[in-house]
Amino acid sequence: MANIKSAKKRILITATRTARNKSIRSAVKTSIKKVEAAVQAKNKEAAQAALTSAISTIAKASKKGVYHKNNAARKISHLSKLVNELA
Repeated sequence: MANIKSAKKRILITATRTARNKSIRSAVKTSIKKVEAAVQAKNKEAAQAALTSAISTIAKASKKGVYHKNNAARKISHLSKLVNELA
């Protein structure tokens, strides 16, 4: 356990950031699953709506530094491709 005041503070800050990042990652995963479920059901309208929401969620996570920009772009591209293949 840390004895120095600044080290104790860093532990608290790290715990706060970890919780925030975990929450954001969970929201991204949920939005991705919603898009994939709509694609599985072959529901184009629901998939498009879920995709719009997922893109927004992923972009926000990337902007906050939870995901690297290329990782976010890859996720968005993958989901867009799934939805566009529904015809």
